Amino acid sequence: MSDLSKPLAALIRPESLEDFIGQDHLVGVGKPIKAAMDLQAVFSMIFWGPPGVGKTTLARIIAKESDREFIEISAVSAGKADIRKIVEDGRKQKGLMEDYRSPILFVDEIHRFNKAQQDYLLPFVEEGVLILIGATTENPSFEIISPLLSRMRVFIFKALSEEEMKLVLKMAVKKIHENEKLINKKAKKIAVPTKSEEFLLNYSSGDARKLLTLIDNTFTLYANLELESLKNSLQSKHLSYDKKGPEHYETISAFIKSMRAGDPNAAIYYLARMVEAGEDPLFIARRMVVFASEDIGLAVPTALVVANAVFQACQTIGYPECRENLAHGVAYLATCKKDRSVYDAYMAAVADVQKFGNLEIPMSIKNPETNLLKEIGYGKGYEMYPDKNTSLLPDKLKGKKYLKVNK
Repeated sequence: MSDLSKPLAALIRPESLEDFIGQDHLVGVGKPIKAAMDLQAVFSMIFWGPPGVGKTTLARIIAKESDREFIEISAVSAGKADIRKIVEDGRKQKGLMEDYRSPILFVDEIHRFNKAQQDYLLPFVEEGVLILIGATTENPSFEIISPLLSRMRVFIFKALSEEEMKLVLKMAVKKIHENEKLINKKAKKIAVPTKSEEFLLNYSSGDARKLLTLIDNTFTLYANLELESLKNSLQSKHLSYDKKGPEHYETISAFIKSMRAGDPNAAIYYLARMVEAGEDPLFIARRMVVFASEDIGLAVPTALVVANAVFQACQTIGYPECRENLAHGVAYLATCKKDRSVYDAYMAAVADVQKFGNLEIPMSIKNPETNLLKEIGYGKGYEMYPDKNTSLLPDKLKGKKYLKVNK
């Protein structure tokens, strides 16, 4: 973008809560993070939400407004050695300074830390050597170990609304114009046609980073924000694989369909594309666990065991080594026989539950926990091993066959 060295997102990043856009349920008057900052009560926390909604920015603001050092690392590339150095430096400063304030360690994509790495952080959070703020797009209940999670507060971030995105767009255009005027004092005001605005808002879907990246790239390439320029920019190599964008979903879809079709070569290829693009290995492994039950099912029941083992390996080992675990699992699942009978049976049962509600359970299989219940017929006629043609479904569904096993 002109002669600017910083990305547009960095140039317009707000530096105070007053300028922060979105997440009013957290930073509005009387809301938890605003209240904590008013009291200067900073604690360890998890920011959980989609990308591009202000998680990193808010962590920076908290550090600035609480007068604490802000240390940012990525769980993708950082290891124990990085954390050890941060802790050692902190302890030295703590011993030298009477008014020592624990630094804020911001860990982006904290869900990518394996169990051992998370365990390593635990004592330092407990001691107050550092205040941990972790950002994640994944459910922390599944990705963060319980001891660490219990010592942190989880705050849920929401995608930005259309009105909030319009504010971000307005700020971006203003910043571009200001910088263009530094180069050419007669620079004309930058126009954003209505169709361009609609395209930007639809494309970014509440993700400010996506919005700003596309604006930045488009203006750098074409010096305007016309609709055609925006579309052309999307086709350029300036935009990399977006883990929450269209390519993300198209690639995982191709990956699943290749395994379903029994094509291990295609499945491994799409796996390689995702891994090389930096896709979260747990996202891939989780889809494999679902696939094992949904598409293989009773044909090879042990497929679920293998898929779970791959998931656990990815959780324990992490990148780069876990890519071999993923490839091993993909090759196995792709070559397994397929059987969706259990999945189809469950979906058919769900349809009846939604259609008929809670139908009366047959009296014979109701549990007679008290004498009164026994007297009124609970458990009457119950047989532990009834004839195989006996149906235990509610009367309205008697004889219905959900499970049709492929032979």
